[in-house]
Amino acid sequence: MSANLQIAIGGMQCSFCRQSVERALRKVPGVHAAAVNLAHEEALIVYDGAEATPARVAQTLRSLGYTIRDREKLRSFVQAEQELEEERRRLLIAGLIAGSGLVMMIVQWSGSAAAGPWISYAMALGAVFMLAWGKRFLGMAWAAARRGILNQHVLLSLSALGAFAAGLIGLFRPSFPAVDFFGAVVLLMSYHTLSSFVAGVVRTRASQAVRKLLELQPATARVLRDGAEVELPVADIAVGETVRVRPGERIPLDGRVVEGTAAVDESMVTGEPLPVTKKPGAAAIAGSMNTDGMLAIQVGRPATESFVARVVREVEAAKALKPAILVLVERILAMYVPVVLGVAVAALAGWLLVAAVFRVGDGQRALFAALSVLVMGYPCALGMATPLALIRGGGEAAARGILVRSAEAFQTLRDVRVVVFDKTGTLTEGKPRVVDTLGAVGTVDEYVLATAAALERYSRHPLAVAIHGEAQARGLDVPDHPEDFRETPGRGVSARLGASRVLVGSRRYLQESGVALPSGPGTELHEGATPVCVARDGRLLGFILLGDSPRPDAERVVRELRRRGIEPIMVSGDNRRTVEALAERLGITRVYAQALPDEKAGIVRELQRGGARVAMVGDGINDAPALMQADIGVAFEAGTDIAIESADAVVMSHRLGAVTDLLDIGKRSYAKTAQNLAVAFAFNGIGIPLAATGLLQPVWAMVAMAASITAVLANSFGGRLIQRNAGAS
Repeated sequence: MSANLQIAIGGMQCSFCRQSVERALRKVPGVHAAAVNLAHEEALIVYDGAEATPARVAQTLRSLGYTIRDREKLRSFVQAEQELEEERRRLLIAGLIAGSGLVMMIVQWSGSAAAGPWISYAMALGAVFMLAWGKRFLGMAWAAARRGILNQHVLLSLSALGAFAAGLIGLFRPSFPAVDFFGAVVLLMSYHTLSSFVAGVVRTRASQAVRKLLELQPATARVLRDGAEVELPVADIAVGETVRVRPGERIPLDGRVVEGTAAVDESMVTGEPLPVTKKPGAAAIAGSMNTDGMLAIQVGRPATESFVARVVREVEAAKALKPAILVLVERILAMYVPVVLGVAVAALAGWLLVAAVFRVGDGQRALFAALSVLVMGYPCALGMATPLALIRGGGEAAARGILVRSAEAFQTLRDVRVVVFDKTGTLTEGKPRVVDTLGAVGTVDEYVLATAAALERYSRHPLAVAIHGEAQARGLDVPDHPEDFRETPGRGVSARLGASRVLVGSRRYLQESGVALPSGPGTELHEGATPVCVARDGRLLGFILLGDSPRPDAERVVRELRRRGIEPIMVSGDNRRTVEALAERLGITRVYAQALPDEKAGIVRELQRGGARVAMVGDGINDAPALMQADIGVAFEAGTDIAIESADAVVMSHRLGAVTDLLDIGKRSYAKTAQNLAVAFAFNGIGIPLAATGLLQPVWAMVAMAASITAVLANSFGGRLIQRNAGAS
């Protein structure tokens, strides 16, 4: 019986770790497939429950030297920082030993009077300490090798142990530079410790924005029960109950304000930098900060369905998809270690043969060549090149309120040439409002609006809510207590106001009720507006025109896309007149109107057949097929669950400018990946053949290898990430 298992893994550093874990898991009897997400430190395993068990899978990972974390409890910042602090202490100790070793090596090379045999023995002690210090790496190498997996730990161990053996020979054979060989051990193990620390920094800092979102929801809240405040876990608070939030506290659950006024900071939730004033009736989002005032909030969703909980599910559901560049790199990495080992063996055998046949050298050059190849071939720069750039991109996106659900998106984003926008709720506010009121001859516009609002206050239709809200905003005197209220779904409402019968609804509704309507005036005056007709005692009073306003940044985003050579397209299920009116206002020249959900997906498919990479931006259930069909689907957190599940990226606000942000981040991340790979391949491509000549001592191969990793780190983060970490410590 097939089953799925998601497991959280600690201790992974780069693509080699991911590859090692995947290969080891696939060798477990009964495991059909395994995919590892390095950024989220999780593995998704598909297995046969009759052959494999979660315990067997966990034991396999532990035997490789990795740790298993509890997925039910996401790591808090405190836990992550504690783990990082432990790595920092290890790095400090390793750095002190490496620094001392470098000083002794320089003294030895300088021929100073202070140099002597004591340096060799001191370096030997340092090498022994570092091998003992790095025994977990040696254990991981042995666990991988006995499963037939050749990874960076195997190369590290062979390099370090080989250099240590050569150093021991050098203690008794002066022609072997014992100090250099022991120094290579110290530097190699120290730099591997640095790689482990940097991997921890990357995961902790680059995913910090996501982790902050996950930890926004308070554990407890004060709920009003029987007239008193009771502090309870948020999981125990039911929908409909009222919670109080004081200044300086975070809103614990989603709901609506029922009492009080306060400025609420929603920046970590919506990305908007300015506090939002919350009054009775306003929506309250779990995780946002109450900066001033006391609020009473009626809970609208349980803790398991809150904004924060949905973000948690988004992260947990992230898939370990691999873009083409990742697949290519991992194919290369699969052959890389065997090739490096082969070159090392060939260099050793070749120079030994030269020494034996031509009597050139005494084997020292052969050993130098083999060890230098192993050291120079240390693959962390290659293994870290791709995930560093992609994890950085994911962290940068999260900091701007965008959750990118797959690494594949970063590659695809740079090639997007068409962005298809849904209209309602995406390019527009998704909330109808009154744009004009037209009174019939002899009728005052405000009278038309007030009369309609008297009836619409009893309807929850979005147009009715807009009409009543507009009347309140204008301070109109709305008649009270309509009698004999009747609502015809999808048509309109009727009621008695005093001795008169009032009708409010569509043209068709009024015509069917015997009201004569003019054929022209009204609807044609405002392209894209929806007319609501108002009649009293069978006579037309006028029209109320309602429209859906464009989002404030919609026009700017469309203009920015055009500047980049990307075509914006609008697709909507709304009528053509409304769609074209909005398109003209925003500067969109290509539109599709009255499109059903499957037709939207078909439109995206047709665009793709033309060779274009297509991004789809939407938020509704009817957008889900198109979001799934598109090369990149972008949904908004405020949208429906099915739209979010169908998307590759989720914007945790309704800031339309996030679309251009996402395109920029994708382009930069892919460029960084390509640059990192070029740097890593350049160092290894030149260094390994040079090391095979035997002219390069292992310690200088170590310096070159360290330089390649440093170059990749500097290119990925520009020093900012590590500097930020140093400033926080």
